Amino acid sequence: MKYLYAFIIFSFLSAYNFSSAQNVAPTPPMGWNSYNCYGSAVHEDEVKANADYMAQNLKQYNWQYVVVDFLWSYDNPPGSNIGNPFQKRLDDGSYIPWLTMDKWGRLSPQPNKFPSAFGGKGFGPLAAYVHSLGLKFGIHVMRGIPRQAVWAKSPIKGANGITADMVADTNSKCPWMNHMYGLDMNKPGAQEYLNSILELYAGWGVDFIKVDDLSRPYSEREVAGYKKAIDNCGRPIVLSLSPGATPVKEEAHLIQNANMWRMADDFWDNWKEIIGMMNYAEQWQGKGGNGHWPDCDMIQIGKLSKRGPVGQERFSRFTEDEEYTHMTFWSIFRSPLMLGGNLPENRPFELQLFNNSEVIAVNQQGEDPRELYKKDGNVVWYSHVQGRKDIYVAMFNLNEQASDVAVSFAALGLKGKVSVRDLWKKQDIGTFKQAYHQQVNKHGAALFKLSVK
Repeated sequence: MKYLYAFIIFSFLSAYNFSSAQNVAPTPPMGWNSYNCYGSAVHEDEVKANADYMAQNLKQYNWQYVVVDFLWSYDNPPGSNIGNPFQKRLDDGSYIPWLTMDKWGRLSPQPNKFPSAFGGKGFGPLAAYVHSLGLKFGIHVMRGIPRQAVWAKSPIKGANGITADMVADTNSKCPWMNHMYGLDMNKPGAQEYLNSILELYAGWGVDFIKVDDLSRPYSEREVAGYKKAIDNCGRPIVLSLSPGATPVKEEAHLIQNANMWRMADDFWDNWKEIIGMMNYAEQWQGKGGNGHWPDCDMIQIGKLSKRGPVGQERFSRFTEDEEYTHMTFWSIFRSPLMLGGNLPENRPFELQLFNNSEVIAVNQQGEDPRELYKKDGNVVWYSHVQGRKDIYVAMFNLNEQASDVAVSFAALGLKGKVSVRDLWKKQDIGTFKQAYHQQVNKHGAALFKLSVK
């Protein structure tokens, strides 16, 4: 009988883990990330201000994640720019500046930037504040284990007698920041270290982790290690992998282990990068779905680079037409939507790009986005409306002058009269036979829902 009970318990837990995995990111995650406007130098009050804005203006449209990016354990004095993220190694092998770290070699928020973390509280108080607004809380982390933990031979929680120096792969290094070593996942204690940090994050109330330096080159064992740690931490947590380009050949492993992954390197407010992102998306079409999403990177609209990391403080360099293209493509492709600008500085135009429920529905409810054609600088993508025969269609003009962009109904499998609704304008345009075409501004876009009458 005891074996029967054990089997029932095992089956229940297995079903729970599977169900939990399916319930994480069933649609592309939507939220805000601090990196594009604050770099490594975001402070707690600024995170709260962005969370407040989201709760007041965007939550009802399904924007929900508030993510603290990049070096939250690193000290940036108030008003500083991104600075040099490298640590200096001293003669005795220690490091300055010393990252905020507990006795188990786990990084914690720097209290000068996050005062509520003082006294070992970590991100718990800030996460609780975000949750009190009806939102979810996320953090950025670097792959691996801190080098200063390796120097200090910090014990690993849950791995009796094993210390950080015994699990680090000192040949596995991030090329642009010297804070971490990779983990040798073949060594006893490596998985326990990941388990310990996810236990810590779950205790803080973290709902989302963006793991950096993991996709290029693709660290298969470490990706699986983070997924295993999440599955055993007792809290549903979205796993986002960064940066790209993530290899397309890793599709099966990604779908099994990650919720979103970057298709390309960091995206910024440069028109050529939108064209580049469309090219990356061609490689990934048909591969996104419930719980796993190819990621076009953050949305470069609004006030950017207030303290670095790229260029001077500015509103996005995209024209209004380019911003429509930016939002339209991210929506039709079903990329995660992570706003990169400082939300409290949004002007009416930025807000109207983010609060159009009909456009957001394309991102959250469209099915199987595909490129229909690309010809002479005109591009058309489409996806299916869930549970209906309707089709979402996005037109793009990549040319340097206005262009007439057309879509054939037969190419989409539509027959008879077709009604066309402009989703950006929230207006019905009319009923058409065979095809619909429209003049689109240079670098511009249009987004429609087609319905058979």
